[in-house]
Amino acid sequence: MKIALIYGGRSGEHEISLISAASILRGIDFKKHSVTLIGIAKNGIWYLQDEAEGKRVRESEGPLTINEDEKNTVSIIPGKKGSSFVCAGKALDIDVVFPALHGTYGEDGKIQGLFEMADVPYVGCTTMASAITMDKEKTKMIWQSLGLPVVPYVCMKKNVMLDSVLYDAFLDETEKELGYPMFVKPCCAGSSNGAAKAANRKELSFALMQAFQWDEKVLIEKSINAREIECSVTGNSVTFPPEASDGNEDGINSEEVTAYIPGEIAPTHTFYDFDAKYNDPDGAALIIPAELSENDLEKIRKTACAAYKALDATGLSRVDFFIDKDTKAVYLNEINTMPGFTSISMFPKMCEAAGLSFSNLIDLLLDEAIKKHESSSQLMTSR
Repeated sequence: MKIALIYGGRSGEHEISLISAASILRGIDFKKHSVTLIGIAKNGIWYLQDEAEGKRVRESEGPLTINEDEKNTVSIIPGKKGSSFVCAGKALDIDVVFPALHGTYGEDGKIQGLFEMADVPYVGCTTMASAITMDKEKTKMIWQSLGLPVVPYVCMKKNVMLDSVLYDAFLDETEKELGYPMFVKPCCAGSSNGAAKAANRKELSFALMQAFQWDEKVLIEKSINAREIECSVTGNSVTFPPEASDGNEDGINSEEVTAYIPGEIAPTHTFYDFDAKYNDPDGAALIIPAELSENDLEKIRKTACAAYKALDATGLSRVDFFIDKDTKAVYLNEINTMPGFTSISMFPKMCEAAGLSFSNLIDLLLDEAIKKHESSSQLMTSR
């Protein structure tokens, strides 16, 4: 299979993408596949990378880099199917795209829509599911509508922040409804960018100012004295019949969707922030399987499948939970449709703990991408 591995991007998670993509590249079985590397610079320009860059990374432990050579800019021509990607006037031979992109312009439906227009198979969620899951408020609204448990929250829009009367009234109501401490996070950002914990109104106001630098909407959540549990999920909840699923002994198979062994994040920081995730090697302990009873592990897996399917997710996601240490109540926290693939990332580790190796995981995701595209290609678009 001829794979285009796309990485970088216009995102606050650009550097994480360089690491994830390098891990994916090293995990690809080159006896079965070939890879074309396409790096997206921070200004959004796409560049074809030299084969030597792939060879360098496969033989080392470092991240990928992006050589911004103007001669190697990449364009996309919609509707050209296998020859949609063009560099220096020549079409690139590509069967499927693996977008190792995190956050804005990577997980939010924008690039997925571009792939749809180009009529090329790609790993991960559809345009609609990517856009919805990127928005934490809309995700919670869908889960709530189906009776799935979420942490109590309110959502503030930027126009409220700019009106002192509205702002004070909003904070008064939020304090009554949620109480301190609270968590503040941008609705449409990842890797805990712009997220903070607030113990009083002064800290809340500062956290809101920081969060609004990342997004036009901000989520304010009740703080839970919680354990952080995560669960890897794969499958195409929209297109696959039940018999098409690749279940395994250690996974819970909910029709066409498979959830793997849940893990637990035990952060050493105040919460699992950006530094704990990526900069501090001792920022958190990763416990797989999570130290829960078998009944609780099964509950997490089944809820993860339900949350995944509620959003019409396809390909892969990591579903994150809170378990209240005081009441033992289980809450859905977030869903990440292109989770990290770094050497310390939970998504591949949880799959591996269930018996799905990194290389086989990549093959599964590529196969799902092809099947999803084949299914959607059969739909009518005109008379």
